[in-house]
Amino acid sequence: MTSPPCHSPLASDKLKKAVRAFADLLEQYPEKSRHDLLQHVELNFDLSPLECEFLNKCLNQETEP
Repeated sequence: MTSPPCHSPLASDKLKKAVRAFADLLEQYPEKSRHDLLQHVELNFDLSPLECEFLNKCLNQETEP
């Protein structure tokens, strides 16, 4: 069963940059957990609680190889 796609009214430039940074970190540090990388991005980009919740819901799911 797959999760429904994540849609959000949050289209801020800051959030877009945070998602790009998260993708870069995943490539640079594949051994680190997605949760740890998300926390790093959330702090670095000073995201709001709503933005953090959105990222965690959509990006914190481990993918199977």
